[in-house]
Amino acid sequence: MPLAPERTTSLQEHADTSAMAEALARPIAEALDDAIKQRGQAVLAVSGGSTPTALYQRLARAEIDWSRVTVVLVDERWVEPGEPGSNETFVRETLMTGPAANARFVGLKAPGETPLDGLPVVAARVADVTFPPDVVILGIGGDGHTASWFPRADGLDDALAETGAPVAAIRAKQTVVTGALTDRITLTRAALTGSRMSLLLLAGHDKKAALDAALGAGPVADMPIRALLRSDKDRPDIHWAH
Repeated sequence: MPLAPERTTSLQEHADTSAMAEALARPIAEALDDAIKQRGQAVLAVSGGSTPTALYQRLARAEIDWSRVTVVLVDERWVEPGEPGSNETFVRETLMTGPAANARFVGLKAPGETPLDGLPVVAARVADVTFPPDVVILGIGGDGHTASWFPRADGLDDALAETGAPVAAIRAKQTVVTGALTDRITLTRAALTGSRMSLLLLAGHDKKAALDAALGAGPVADMPIRALLRSDKDRPDIHWAH
């Protein structure tokens, strides 16, 4: 894959994650509410990690018809809910509370030893989810991954395809970023392309350095978030909390 030249980007800066939550909760709620008014339902795709904690807690109190909202994970480690590293557990504890507890939740962990084993079950589970989501919340890792699109991972080509299945099985190469949990399942670029609101959230100078590196030249496979950062049609709005 050819290298891409460095390009500039615009990002909104926030004093901290609380300020970021205050700035974003209302626009997200309004986007979901508009979708409900337009077609009777809305889809919110959410990521794990510590950065969106304050946002989820604030969004959970939004006064919208959560019974018409489907919350789907962007990705998941291949662990059961309640086990360390579970994005499902994190989202249930931070977002699926108060009014938002009335939303439908779609997790990505299924029976099977590996994500590839469980992929057919997960694909059937998300078959009635309307893609692309109305709102998608993404993060970035220090290695330049987003969702579970890890550098040079097994399954990365399927995950980055612009057309095709909405979910992909991933086996990442073990690094300090992945830890021991290298088996993942993820929504694909095909599922996310065309989202009404796509947000990339990052906090701290280490993540900002990763973003800066991803905006520079280099193969997409080395920092897969480049697939979105270099796109004219599904590039996310970037928000950085100091």
